[in-house]
Amino acid sequence: MHPLSTFWHRIQHLLFPNLEEAMGPLTERQKRLIAILEMIRIEDFIQRPIVGLPGRPQEDRQAIARAYVAKMVYNIPTNVMLIEQLKNDVNLRWICGWEMRQEVPSTASFSRVFEEFAKMALPAKVHEALIERYESPRLVGHISRDSSAIAGREKPVSKEKAPRPRRRRGRPRKGEKHPKKEMKRLEQQLSGMSLDAMLAELPSACDFGSKKNSKGFGETWRGYKLHVDFADGEIPVSCVLTSASVHDSQVAIPLSIISAKRVQSLYDLMDSAYDAPQIKEYSRMLGHVPIIDHNQRRGEKIEMDPATAQRYNERTTAERGFSQLKDNFGGLMIRVRGHAKVFAHLMFGILALTAAQLLRFIL
Repeated sequence: MHPLSTFWHRIQHLLFPNLEEAMGPLTERQKRLIAILEMIRIEDFIQRPIVGLPGRPQEDRQAIARAYVAKMVYNIPTNVMLIEQLKNDVNLRWICGWEMRQEVPSTASFSRVFEEFAKMALPAKVHEALIERYESPRLVGHISRDSSAIAGREKPVSKEKAPRPRRRRGRPRKGEKHPKKEMKRLEQQLSGMSLDAMLAELPSACDFGSKKNSKGFGETWRGYKLHVDFADGEIPVSCVLTSASVHDSQVAIPLSIISAKRVQSLYDLMDSAYDAPQIKEYSRMLGHVPIIDHNQRRGEKIEMDPATAQRYNERTTAERGFSQLKDNFGGLMIRVRGHAKVFAHLMFGILALTAAQLLRFIL
């Protein structure tokens, strides 16, 4: 039996009846939150505080982590509103792990614990485990790769232009050699860089970015750019957060490596921003079939044949996935600063979105 079927049978026939007997009737929203929390089991990745140590006792990290997932499922904008909801909604408070109203931590405690979660990349680790458990057993038909603008609330970094070396025009003199051109980022990635080196080399500070939206109009924003590989069913498989100015193509190979480690897939679907020979070559090296819209640049547009174009239309999975993240799972409510915290916030939303989309297969 598939892990999803086993999971839902346990939730539907054991957990919900026991909880309703103890807590009273549950709303559909509360049942959805309980199913998502049971699926991701975020508390299993956090150690309980040791009781009996000197000093002030620590806040319950497991309950706070569950509350942050609830914040994304309920699409609550701020920690202040989340705490207010926890104090007023008895069932929600119990679901997260607090019995009494006065047990709910303060806003400052929530912020301090969130910083800890960001440093340890907690939601990203939980998401990886979730994909490994429920997505790895199946064969994914299409991986739809795209990026989305993430507006930040911080001061952008100022870029320093590197001085370009000047050299004399024309042929070199006898015994003189022109310096070799540096390899471009895609060439370096294809030359055998490790995944950690690729990710470390990508800019990650807040800056300005611009791109064309789905309607073909240019837009500019200050902040970051979230790059995601979506599997069929709008399920996020891998995510990378970079500076807003990073071109989509620069993150294609690292995303391919991460996704290939987590799931088996057949087709890589990408828009014209990813039209580069290095990306196509690496996709084929992984045993995938790259379907990338032709970037006109110079010359005539090369159209796809009807069969390929029909399969390429599956790439709208990425657009729908980003829309879900931003409209329903906190993707537009960035109230933190710094790459680590912004990524953690987004990954809590990605985590809730992934579990919600997986539940659609069995509901």
